[in-house]
Amino acid sequence: MLPVKVNRKHQVMCVPHADSVINLFPEAKQLELGGQPFVVLPHKPVETYLLRKLGYSAPSPILTHYDWSGGAPFATQKSTAALLSLEQRAYVLNGMGTGKTRSALWAWDYLRSNGICGKMLVSAPLSTLNFTWAREVFNILPHRKYAVLHGTKKQRLDKLADPDAEVFIINHDGHKVILAELLARTDIDVLCIDELAVFRNGGASRTKEMRKLANRMEWVWGMTGSPIPTSPTDVWAQAQLVTPTRVPKYFGRFRDELMTKVTNFKFVPKPDAVDKAFATLQPAVRFTLDDVVELPDRVDRTIDVDLGPKQAKVYKALVEQCYAAVQSKEITAANAGAVMMKLLQVSTGWVYTKDRQIVPLDNDKRVTATIDAINATDRKVLVFAPFKHALQGISEALTSEGIEHAVVSGDTSANERSQVFNLFQNTEKYRVIVAHPQSLAHGITLTAADTVI
Repeated sequence: MLPVKVNRKHQVMCVPHADSVINLFPEAKQLELGGQPFVVLPHKPVETYLLRKLGYSAPSPILTHYDWSGGAPFATQKSTAALLSLEQRAYVLNGMGTGKTRSALWAWDYLRSNGICGKMLVSAPLSTLNFTWAREVFNILPHRKYAVLHGTKKQRLDKLADPDAEVFIINHDGHKVILAELLARTDIDVLCIDELAVFRNGGASRTKEMRKLANRMEWVWGMTGSPIPTSPTDVWAQAQLVTPTRVPKYFGRFRDELMTKVTNFKFVPKPDAVDKAFATLQPAVRFTLDDVVELPDRVDRTIDVDLGPKQAKVYKALVEQCYAAVQSKEITAANAGAVMMKLLQVSTGWVYTKDRQIVPLDNDKRVTATIDAINATDRKVLVFAPFKHALQGISEALTSEGIEHAVVSGDTSANERSQVFNLFQNTEKYRVIVAHPQSLAHGITLTAADTVI
């Protein structure tokens, strides 16, 4: 790479005189320094991008000409924002907890402040709309107004029509509800897709509709810490959204490049399939949690999930009945624990009846948030739940998502547990263990996982 000098004060770059630079930037200033001819250019994203294409090691201008509103970024966040501020189509493959959200917001804010891009649409998991994205805009970009496009179609459109909003945040299926209106908004030209792997099924309606939206955008950034959760071919549909020119038009051809056909219904990855899959998702930045030296050894994250309507109704009724029972002395300290246990069952979403039958409630948001958290990491995950019927419900949800897992409870024999733990820790088998807390004895090593839910 050819050297580039940057003047921070004047926000310019200086490179040795070359015909290729003059031809590309005919209006650039030319001067002599120490008897040597040089070309002076503005240190801005477009000029930096083009110089890099010529082979110059021009640093991203966001690294020297941005005040990082709202806090001091990690080194990995600076690198991530630097990539996004230069590449109109790019991937952030950083692991969960590395600060992807802030990186994307800072990159967009820098571009917006310099008149390079318009407003931004963020497509994210439902559980992160307010807790993660809206909160981070509020915390680090207080000068920018956001709108969470959630609710009925009318509510979404009313929020979309807010002339002061610059960041619009919508859930992964929400764009289908107001697609025509989103396509008509030419002032929104940046699309950031959080948890991009959700769109790995190219035949799904959510993916097809998102492709229409992505094709209209000037800037498209895909973010996921786990781009190949089930198979190397998962990247095909994701690349169709972000960088469609990097993959074949038809899935079958891409599958044949990465997979070997065993039977009419079974394909297995070729030895280099994973490397080829990651090579498809370019340009990209990829950091793990271990790369973020500024973080503590453990990062705690709380995700707020609303109760479903049926859950909320049952929970409220139980609380009111129990309050009355406490007032009449029917509930005392001796049996209050049983009441709390029943309320906990309702909040998890599966309730035991008197005859030990299981009644499922509408806890879809809770299950979806769990699956989103699992898909946010490319490492293994431990999921704990306090009831066996909850373990069963979570297991059914993971099975429907094609997530390989094992369930460990008090009914699991010691021999079965040992086998599950060994496979989980030492092989590729089992991405998730769903367990009752008391069924995992002290001294068990399960460091193949980096996330506990």
